[in-house]
Amino acid sequence: MLAMQDQNSSTSSVSAQRINASTPTPSPEGSWMVVLSMTLGMASNIVALAILAKAYARLRRRSKAVFLLFASFLVTTDFLGHALPGALVLILHSAPVLPSHPAFCQFLGGSLVFFGLCPLLLGCVMAAERCLGVARPLLHAALVTTPRARLALGLVWLLALGVALLPSLGLGAYATQHPGTWCFIRVLDPEDASDLGFVLLFSGLALGSLAMALACNTVSGVVLLRARLRRKACPRSAAKSHDIEMVVQLVGIMVASCICWSPLLIFGLMSVTSSYGRVHDDEQKGYYHGLLLTGVRLATWNQILDPWVYILLRRAVLRKIYCITGRHGNALRRSTLQRWDISSFHNSEKK
Repeated sequence: MLAMQDQNSSTSSVSAQRINASTPTPSPEGSWMVVLSMTLGMASNIVALAILAKAYARLRRRSKAVFLLFASFLVTTDFLGHALPGALVLILHSAPVLPSHPAFCQFLGGSLVFFGLCPLLLGCVMAAERCLGVARPLLHAALVTTPRARLALGLVWLLALGVALLPSLGLGAYATQHPGTWCFIRVLDPEDASDLGFVLLFSGLALGSLAMALACNTVSGVVLLRARLRRKACPRSAAKSHDIEMVVQLVGIMVASCICWSPLLIFGLMSVTSSYGRVHDDEQKGYYHGLLLTGVRLATWNQILDPWVYILLRRAVLRKIYCITGRHGNALRRSTLQRWDISSFHNSEKK
């Protein structure tokens, strides 16, 4: 990450020293939680990458190839999002004194913004690609190619990186957050309109990506449901089964992202709008500190849940679950029918 400008550097340094003086040293239990989260997240993403590589080797459809490329990029981003920021947060937990150099907070805050925004943008791009493939397959075949998919992925990274680097250009700032073990966008006591604008930009892009993914997945689901009800010919139904699998996985990713990221985005907007142009007392600051800390803890689970959504919502896994539940359901229905037949026979004899 680039170093901040002199004014941002001095304000970030003062902010870090102020928080250091008013907050306790992080507990060892917090360090274990960071280690557990990093280990679980990185292991989950490695398993998902191995499954994706195996699926790519057995590839037969070009539309599936583009989807697997997007999914691999998403899982790789989640893996890096656990490794880099997690290591920095672990350093903050283990250090007796918070590093006062502003570049450290700049890098950690930028990492959280970059690796937080990337999965949301990727989920939106994946949903839009599948929506086009399901609703307009001929247009999808003409427009969507592997080189263009790679270009779209590069643009997503550049967009997220550009947003993360905006404080280096004087738009917004990163600040140390309670309890002094992480850095993020300054949402409490913003100093000028640029801080407010940066929060609105980040939250707007994130919430807009979630809304776009919701709209695209809804359209894809409606189209697939209508095709299912019409009972297409057998070759078409085989192709639709792949589409259903991909759309189900995208819906799972979208639901996980909404649950994990919406609280932090909403809490951030609440904090910056309520504190802009006014001064909060200690009780109000403690309330917003608690909201932000809860929000960022939920957001870190998104990078753990994304790979498991892909792992568990595959056709092979769903087919096994269906067979297991189907056998139990059939056995239950048979036993119920047998009891009903016997009771009916006894009742008829009494009559």
